[in-house]
Amino acid sequence: MTPLEVGIIGIIALLLLIFSGISVGVAMAVVGFLGFAYISGWEPAMGVLKTVPYTTAASFVMSVIPLFVLMGQLAFHSGISNDLFKTANKWLGHLPGGMAMASIAASAGFAAVCGSSPATTATVGAISLPEMTKLKYNRGFAAAAVAAGGTLGILIPPSNGFILYGVIAEQSIGKLFLAGIIPGVILAALYMVTIYLVAVRNPALAPQGPVTPWGEKLVSLKNSWAMIVLFGGIMGGILSGVFTANEAAAIGAFGALLFFLLRRKLNKENVVACLTETMNTSAMIFLVLIGANIFGYFLTVTTLPQALASFLASLPVSRYVIFIGIMTIYLFLGCIMDSLAMVVITTPIFFPVVMNLGFDPIWYGVMMVVAMEMGQITPPVGINLFVITGVAKDVPMHVIFRYIAPFVVTLIVFMFIMIAFPQTALYLPHLVR
Repeated sequence: MTPLEVGIIGIIALLLLIFSGISVGVAMAVVGFLGFAYISGWEPAMGVLKTVPYTTAASFVMSVIPLFVLMGQLAFHSGISNDLFKTANKWLGHLPGGMAMASIAASAGFAAVCGSSPATTATVGAISLPEMTKLKYNRGFAAAAVAAGGTLGILIPPSNGFILYGVIAEQSIGKLFLAGIIPGVILAALYMVTIYLVAVRNPALAPQGPVTPWGEKLVSLKNSWAMIVLFGGIMGGILSGVFTANEAAAIGAFGALLFFLLRRKLNKENVVACLTETMNTSAMIFLVLIGANIFGYFLTVTTLPQALASFLASLPVSRYVIFIGIMTIYLFLGCIMDSLAMVVITTPIFFPVVMNLGFDPIWYGVMMVVAMEMGQITPPVGINLFVITGVAKDVPMHVIFRYIAPFVVTLIVFMFIMIAFPQTALYLPHLVR
């Protein structure tokens, strides 16, 4: 067999292993090692197996992962998410679908100190769903809105999705973080517009709440200062060039620790929970990246990415047609594959194609994360849907599927906006030298 044929067989084998339930990182490492050994020999393959795990884990860039994860855990156990939802509800709750819109705003705020979509969904869902139930919201629509809002966890920085893409594609994580800010705000606004339109059309799904006096609204803003300080300090420091993404992660984790102490949350149970979740999440991401790097060596010797890039670039169509085709593939993959698996498998394959077509790598990173977001809420695998059913145990999955459709359409519209106006993602990164 030619190396190209081995590459195609390797990708098929990888998908079969993942669908069988094997860890994504382990599956990529096994296929990458065996495929590399078949093409280059056992001795070079053993060399890859000896060096890649250490060089990946020992990389200074990788320190950003446990630090940002720790920051998110400290912020979660500090109760920042609860304050964000209460503040947003006082400002938006009186509108049609206002409390659901408040859950979107709270998700956006918590995403700014979290970086994880499932964590954002679970945290905001646990706070907002009981309140929406009291106001007689349709439980399926309420759960769908929270699941959609949770996707902001991987678009608004700090984001695990940007970190994964940045490491694999060797792009600036700091610039990727900056690139996600404006699109994240736009998507949150589009989600709110979607909720408003649905609620106006069918008020029974999302009734209006009571009007809050302006005095209470203004006083409630003081509860959001912790998130504003953390997010503003991290992004402001990166944008001004005062510190790098790694330094920002350390400062963010330290700042979250200070809030953790100021809110008197320091006890054995919370400390153990923070450290345990940080270690579990970081270990999972490290394993995936190690597997992705081994698999990347295999793809390099198969020449599959280069062949695919050359083929697509030679097609007599606009490069945007090809790019929309790639995004359509992501939409399909999002229906059957976890978003984390999607980014680590496809980045080594599609990144050379996109670069060959002349697109900006930072902009493509944002589009990659948007595709990941779609996978988070697309049946039947969308992880946010499973997370929210764990929170709203009385809401069947098929009911949430029925109400998630408007949010999926919103994401598709948002994707076309990003294609038409790439500067929405590139404006802030271009300010950094």
